[in-house]
Amino acid sequence: MLSSISDNTRSQYTTSLKLWWIYCHKNNVDFFNFDLSFLFKFLSDCFENGSSYGTLNNHRSAISLISTTSISDEPRLKRFFKGIFRRKPIFPRYDYTWNPSIVLDYLDTLNNDSISLEKLTRKLVMLLALSTGQRMQTLSYIKISNMKTFEDRIIITIKDMIKTSRVGKAQPVLNLPFFHPRPGICPASTLQKYCSVTASIRSSSEDHLILTYKKPYRPATSQSMGRWIKQTLSDSGIDTSIFKAHSTRHASTSAASRAGLSIDVIRKTAGWSAQSAVFANFYNRPIIDSNTSILDCCTINDNM
Repeated sequence: MLSSISDNTRSQYTTSLKLWWIYCHKNNVDFFNFDLSFLFKFLSDCFENGSSYGTLNNHRSAISLISTTSISDEPRLKRFFKGIFRRKPIFPRYDYTWNPSIVLDYLDTLNNDSISLEKLTRKLVMLLALSTGQRMQTLSYIKISNMKTFEDRIIITIKDMIKTSRVGKAQPVLNLPFFHPRPGICPASTLQKYCSVTASIRSSSEDHLILTYKKPYRPATSQSMGRWIKQTLSDSGIDTSIFKAHSTRHASTSAASRAGLSIDVIRKTAGWSAQSAVFANFYNRPIIDSNTSILDCCTINDNM
């Protein structure tokens, strides 16, 4: 059972299951086999104590995992959560997104041959995020042994288990074109420069592409990459009190959509299933500055 869920999900469920165990212990309720009324009371108490819709939904998912009876499709539970939404609505984080060309213009000023390792690392991570639309977790799993260089592009396969890995579902394949019109924002050539610069600090056994830029040089975590993305956004003039690292997925996929790229291609590139409505419901957002050209970003996303 434990092997069926990821480490991140297990960690996410731990707090919920602890709270449920405490409630069951105090009220003499069976932790695994219980009447639904007790679950309603538990969730209601959490709500009255300030828990959000998302937190309550996490509790429900965690308890559903250990329950001896199925509660996922319980009509009364669905009605309960509809009531919670009406009492404390939850909406997507962003109503609009930032213009990728603003960030790309900033990155274009950073000469790969003269900038520090820190800035080169942050530049590469941002270009990877914008040109692939992938999560930080996926980018942290890029390995040199899984990269193949062709005349017009670099192809990277992700073989580690990620958030969206499923039985029968293909793993991500990242497509980085050589962007000759503007070499300063070319993801493929920036990647090659990064590999050259880090060759001297990379141990012979280290296969992860992105390393921390301070000693001791270790594989960068998704959390570190998120901080670097946020710093680059700030340096570019994007308001990071509003937009976080994950907003690169909104910005890149929305730009691709505005450029006329097929929704199916966007879904496949960003890791959503063919039936997923996530892009339409949560990611496709209007741009803040509609007067600024998105041609540069669109050109990068053309080859996704």
